[in-house]
Amino acid sequence: MFFLTACSKETNSIIIDPVEKNLTIFITNDIHGSIDNFAKVKYLVDEEKKKTNVLLTNAGDIFSGNPIVDNYPEKGFPIIDLMNRVGYDISVIGNHEFDYGETNLKDRMQQANFKWVCANVETSASVIPQPSAFTNITIDDIKVSFLGLVETDGKENDIIPSTHPWRVKNLTFQNPEDVVNQYKDLKAEENADLYIALTHIGHSKQYSLGDFQLATQFPYFDLIIGGHSNGKIDTVVNKIPVFQAGNNLDYIGKIELTIEDKKVININYQLINLNTVTEEDSDIKKRINDYNDAPFFKEVIGSAQVNHNKDQVGNFAADALRLQMKVDVAFQNNGGVRSILDDGDITKKEIYQILPFNNPMIVYEMTVAEIKNFLIGSGAGFYYAGVIFENNNNRIIVKDLNGNTIPDNTTLTVGVNDYVPAVYDLFFPTPKNINPETDAETVIDYLKHTSSEINYSASNNFFRY
Repeated sequence: MFFLTACSKETNSIIIDPVEKNLTIFITNDIHGSIDNFAKVKYLVDEEKKKTNVLLTNAGDIFSGNPIVDNYPEKGFPIIDLMNRVGYDISVIGNHEFDYGETNLKDRMQQANFKWVCANVETSASVIPQPSAFTNITIDDIKVSFLGLVETDGKENDIIPSTHPWRVKNLTFQNPEDVVNQYKDLKAEENADLYIALTHIGHSKQYSLGDFQLATQFPYFDLIIGGHSNGKIDTVVNKIPVFQAGNNLDYIGKIELTIEDKKVININYQLINLNTVTEEDSDIKKRINDYNDAPFFKEVIGSAQVNHNKDQVGNFAADALRLQMKVDVAFQNNGGVRSILDDGDITKKEIYQILPFNNPMIVYEMTVAEIKNFLIGSGAGFYYAGVIFENNNNRIIVKDLNGNTIPDNTTLTVGVNDYVPAVYDLFFPTPKNINPETDAETVIDYLKHTSSEINYSASNNFFRY
């Protein structure tokens, strides 16, 4: 509604008071396949739509973390299906969207009813459709411009997201900071009421740009909605509000905005714990139950004597891989272990939650000297089994399980999932054998063939140079 406030006889001009516009933006990020709370999201969004204008956004990483989603015949489809049904408007592409490979991502993107944005990826050599760098969404005369960015911290000697390098081999990425300036005037050019950076770069990064640096170095946005660091962020940096809503769909953020003359004049943020919400949409709940009713994942394959934290699970995984593959040494990368293990029965689902990335196993023949070079050069931390690593005044000592030092020229068989040599390719020779089984499948087979209860509560085999 416009209000006539003044009229000049000399110019016959009128002055129109700016109109206040109200908008609620719901935000999620780093869902990682967690589907159980989507019925609550649907209820909250629908209730808010009865009162005001609503947008529903996601800041990346919808895949990887739930076997029901990751191992569905159409990998990732349950998440796309539920996001469509709940009514998402937009998502930035996160690093874990690439985990299933290019063809799977292409199929999931084409099935989505919501928009995808990412300004720092180029897909012309891939089957993946080129996402828009930015997109506009207009709701009740409120025009919102979204710019998408994904992190590029996946490999020290390359510019890729934190995913399996072999699964983005046909894609070209730029660091976020190298593209943002191209869109500094986007709000004016698009005549938008609101300009939002929808990012998956983390709130503060060591290598590529993070949300806090984005706000400081590129202050073009009205607000930043982020993901990747899995945090609960509600702060202001350089006068720009920055938000992030946890992970695994445990939370949803609710941003209530009042906009006047293309400026945010009032903002209120609420982080809602979805695990305390009792109301649900019944149709979505039924759909979730149908997905969860998967007998394959309920099969009991072993037993744990005690609760295991993430580090203890990493030790168990490394040892299981070593024993099942019959190698001298096995490594399990720290970032590949994604869950704890409770005492009692162990199901297939739990192992797929622990090792969700479906990385095939590879066997190498490496000298002790080559193994040392790998540990030094990678700079990363690994769980390991089969030997003892010691750091003696910055010299790596390798011993057998009896405590005897192993000479540098000794050749050992080394088992590792293929993500590790893909990232640290400079340190690995030609493989001796590529195992058709993934890391999770290998651990499952080990559990099926052992009668011992799992207990790694006293294990602490982790090495970082």
